[in-house]
Amino acid sequence: MRRALQDAWTLAAPYWRGDDRLRAWWLLAAVVGLNLSLVGMTVLLSYWNREFFNALQARDAEAFRDLLFTWRDTDSGLMPGFVLVAALYIFVAVYQLYLRQALQIRWREWVTQRQLAAWLADRAYYRVALTNPGTDNPDQRIAEDVRLFVDDTLTLGLGLMRATLTLVSFVFVLWALSGPLEVLGVSIPGYMVWVALLYAVLGTWLAHLIGRRLTRLNFNQQKVEADFRYALMRLRENAEGVALSGGEAGESAGLRRRFTALVQNWWALMVATKRLTFFTQGYGQVAVVFPIVVASPGYFAGRTQLGELTQTAGAFGQVQEALSWFVDNYARLTEWRATVTRLTSFTAALNEAARGAAGGVRTQRGGNALALHDVSLALPDGRALLAPTSMTIAQGERVLISGASGSGKSTLFRAMAGIWPFGTGRVSLPADARALFLPQRPYLPLGTLRDVLCYPATADQVDDTALRATLHDVGLAALEPRLDEEDAWAQRLSGGEQQRVAIARALLQRPDWLFLDEATASLDPDSEARLMTLLLERLPAAAIISIAHRPALAAFHARRLVLAGQELRDAG
Repeated sequence: MRRALQDAWTLAAPYWRGDDRLRAWWLLAAVVGLNLSLVGMTVLLSYWNREFFNALQARDAEAFRDLLFTWRDTDSGLMPGFVLVAALYIFVAVYQLYLRQALQIRWREWVTQRQLAAWLADRAYYRVALTNPGTDNPDQRIAEDVRLFVDDTLTLGLGLMRATLTLVSFVFVLWALSGPLEVLGVSIPGYMVWVALLYAVLGTWLAHLIGRRLTRLNFNQQKVEADFRYALMRLRENAEGVALSGGEAGESAGLRRRFTALVQNWWALMVATKRLTFFTQGYGQVAVVFPIVVASPGYFAGRTQLGELTQTAGAFGQVQEALSWFVDNYARLTEWRATVTRLTSFTAALNEAARGAAGGVRTQRGGNALALHDVSLALPDGRALLAPTSMTIAQGERVLISGASGSGKSTLFRAMAGIWPFGTGRVSLPADARALFLPQRPYLPLGTLRDVLCYPATADQVDDTALRATLHDVGLAALEPRLDEEDAWAQRLSGGEQQRVAIARALLQRPDWLFLDEATASLDPDSEARLMTLLLERLPAAAIISIAHRPALAAFHARRLVLAGQELRDAG
């Protein structure tokens, strides 16, 4: 738990010291103040309960009515009626919850934006996937784990604070009510307080022994749930490929395997929870009658009235419940601990990715050409792909890079883009050059077809007339009526249509350096030739560097580089 608190503070501290700290602290102060008010009214109600039951025992109808609806001067002082106290209690409880929820959503918004910024900065999302494969399901960690961390931290933290305040408030009440107890000639003052303390300490120790496996099981449950959901999402995104391959049996087996892991962990979680619940429910039920049993000798001996007995039982219950906060919240604490662990490991992976952004192949701006300076490349497992190489590609050149599959051509493009962390050397591009990389399978974001065509620019940055003309030029005129329609375009468009969309992006954005990685491989030869001709005509000053296997593409390039045997040589 000490480590969990340290990790939780590391995660939480930036918000409470950040740009939203003033509003956050004011909201927290308001919630704490309302919590104090609730504890104070609980103490007041304990005295009201005493006077009310004494009035019932005395059959005093006037006192009964006053204590319900107005107020009455009692031995405990001026006592307001239950209606007044209850109305104020409801008002305070409602706004305590409302302001706590306001603080939750502000904190969650701040943390989520910070996590997203760190995930997207310096392409950390890509580096994490390469260098930290154990950091599974970053989508769940940002969306679900952040929500759970914020909600549980506030709920548990405020609950612990309220339990502490309740304990301090009712210890004095219980001490005064219980009086001394003679045991073997020794007088024990405030004996009910010591009984409550012993009861709670014993219960906390037993709850930890019984439920300590829950932390690991809750961590695993979050993981297997996310794995199963991700597998379902992957099937949906690749529905056509699965259908064409007849891969239903394999997909079904994979989904069943992941769901079986989910079910097995769930059963283990159920068994552990059942054992803990047996104890906590029994512990709570015994606590209902335990204080009355302990205090009843004084009542039967005539030393206390019914109201004092019920107040003693109530005060004991408040002290015991406050001391038993860990018992009552043990299961939720294990869930919170698992959430903290997942977020801490994710944050560590992002920090490692940020540190790694300075390593690998370095990119810089300067000069008037694309230049490789002693660039070497390797795979994550350390296998070398390219020996130290220096080479220059001038502005406006048309260069074809060829080589066997797996030789490292696409990795070379990743290094030129500055996203490949496994290698050494330096890549430079002209200072003001705009570069665009088109992979074999272009990324189609969520949104309208207009958004998809303009990506990574926004739709308002592209002239509508030019957009529609380009759509015709690349052979997608039939899609013009659907420009403002939202759809799952990655599933709706064929591979060839998706590559036409990518070519349209290049024509609209007019980069100075265009990198094509098998970007026309899904097109028929005639369409490929037509689109390559279109690129050369519309982007006459752009340098075009292509990776391709089709010999026909050589006609559109003036220079050819061959990657083989860890060497990149100029083939003319």
